[in-house]
Amino acid sequence: MKLSFSNALLLIFLILAGCKSVDTVVFKTMVDTTTKPILNQKRQTYTLNDLGIYASNEFDGARLNGLKKVNDSTAILLINPENEPINNSAYYAFKVWSNTSKPFYFTFQYPKGYKHRYVPKLKRDKEWTVLDSTNVFKKDSIVTIKLNLSKSPTTVSAQEINSSSDVKAWYSNLIKGKESYVRFSNYGESKLGRDLPVLDIYKGDKKGKDIIVLLTRQHPPEVTGYFAFQEFLKTILNDSNLSGNFLNKYRVLAFPILNPDGVDLGHWRHNANGIDTNRDWSVYNQPEVKQTVEFITKTMRKQDAKLILGLDFHSTYNDVFYTNKIREGTTLPNFIEDWFTALEANIDNYKVNEAAGNSTKPVSKGWFLYGHNATGITYEIGDATPKDRIQVIGKVTAEQMMHVLLNK
Repeated sequence: MKLSFSNALLLIFLILAGCKSVDTVVFKTMVDTTTKPILNQKRQTYTLNDLGIYASNEFDGARLNGLKKVNDSTAILLINPENEPINNSAYYAFKVWSNTSKPFYFTFQYPKGYKHRYVPKLKRDKEWTVLDSTNVFKKDSIVTIKLNLSKSPTTVSAQEINSSSDVKAWYSNLIKGKESYVRFSNYGESKLGRDLPVLDIYKGDKKGKDIIVLLTRQHPPEVTGYFAFQEFLKTILNDSNLSGNFLNKYRVLAFPILNPDGVDLGHWRHNANGIDTNRDWSVYNQPEVKQTVEFITKTMRKQDAKLILGLDFHSTYNDVFYTNKIREGTTLPNFIEDWFTALEANIDNYKVNEAAGNSTKPVSKGWFLYGHNATGITYEIGDATPKDRIQVIGKVTAEQMMHVLLNK
């Protein structure tokens, strides 16, 4: 009898379930997350010698696959994904400069079927800015930008670059002086040997404390979600009375970068094995997800604790919370309603955008629910949500989460 793809995956799942140290989780729609080949971009500086124009992808987080001259004032930027199929969310990042100061035009060229998504961000010296709309030209689906070039390189990126080393510098500074209640460790390595860090946060006795899990950077370009994660975690660690009371009652496991290879390689979406890690929360084919699940599971079993809430920080076109409809009988059946009510009451001119639907594919939100009967939420921030607004949202969502959980 010939097995369908979904039945074959289910059979593999049942076989693996008997030999894994962690429990696998069945989803309605299984996804093949076995390793796929990727096309590595060649790290180099592209040169238009007759024009004195240079473009480089020789840095972590870069994505540039070629540069072609059109005329004396315009060049084409070739941007390709790491592999296919892949989301239509083209990511780019490169540095450009010229021998002489002058304006120059660059046109983005993606493979057929892919469109420009992100408004360009520029970095000169240490500051990031958004490219003024008067310097962005769109004709049908073709986008061209105008830049004022000089001998000093300008970084142009779909989103602000936060490489694995940038993330490390951030959390290292965040937890300085807080080592008595923030335990840092690298719990594993990515496919290419990059560290997988975790911050284990609690005060007093850890035995039996209910656990909240925070995740981010599964998808490399989704930096606005990471900004919200930063503010959220910063608020939990601000040494306020609220924070102190919360950490005396609960334990937080915060994972600041789940896909460091994809981030540093400048991938549109996948890890170094060509897989969307947020489709692997079932049989754990990918090392990043497998080791994360093993760490969470080991932590729970060792301290006889339960996982009650998981927040996975992402980015999409607009701010939205993706929730599961199943709530009755879970760890926190009233949390979502109480939390969202509190957010609207404590953020000016804010209306929660909730999209509820039980996870059918192997995403973290579903893993929290089906694997742990816990509340799972995918916490999405819009691509263009202003940074100061993200900071407010990140701060208040953390504060109100702590209030709700302390009052439950």
